Amino acid sequence: MNTPDINDGSVSVRVDAGVATIRFGHPKSNALPGVLLRTLAMSIEATGARDDVRAMVLCSEGSGAFCAGASFDELVAIQDADTGKEFFLGFARVILAMIGAPVPIVTAVQGKVAGGGVGLVAASDYAIGVAKASLKLSELAVGIGPFVVGPVIEHRIGVGAYGAMSLDADWRDASWAERHALYAQVVPDTAALDAAVAVRATQLAAANPEAVRGIKQVLWRGTEHWPDLLDERAAMSGRLVLSDYTRAAIARFKA
Repeated sequence: MNTPDINDGSVSVRVDAGVATIRFGHPKSNALPGVLLRTLAMSIEATGARDDVRAMVLCSEGSGAFCAGASFDELVAIQDADTGKEFFLGFARVILAMIGAPVPIVTAVQGKVAGGGVGLVAASDYAIGVAKASLKLSELAVGIGPFVVGPVIEHRIGVGAYGAMSLDADWRDASWAERHALYAQVVPDTAALDAAVAVRATQLAAANPEAVRGIKQVLWRGTEHWPDLLDERAAMSGRLVLSDYTRAAIARFKA
């Protein structure tokens, strides 16, 4: 399936030998506008429910950034709190779809990751990054905070490392991400990334499905209240994005 408008980005799904590859793309460094977020969440849910899928691979287009996070063009266009909340709920729906999928998700990270994209990495069951795939939470630099993606990142790396990422907005290199379990594995380049992802996804697709589901349930235990939590966090971000401080910060950031 694909979204038709290039300005909204694209999502494609391919299934081969029990492994579904879900690829998203956007011309602006694989940013995530609202339409793309909705399509991505629905694609993950629908693909995970297929009888012929036993593992999923999440990846993005091109050889540049894995994901630039929220669409700044869409952020500056938000005019009221309800619209703001709905935009940030897009990230919540993708995270909930990923952790709730009945099959494991292996994410291939071929380049830098910013903002909401870090939430996608953290919501993966197994993420593999290349050595150049640095990450940062840039939200504070534009006058908001990583409130919606925060719970899944904190769940993955702990409150201390999450707090550091949130408050200084500096780039963390792939080695840091591996030490703090954002990446399960770091490889030197994209060729090695493709090979490592294929091996891991194939092994998971061939494993006992009941055992894999059990492991996934254990990994995400304690997240049952997240639908309500992320709804509250989306409302927080939706209000913040309307402030004069945030609008000025986003304008400076874009410039």
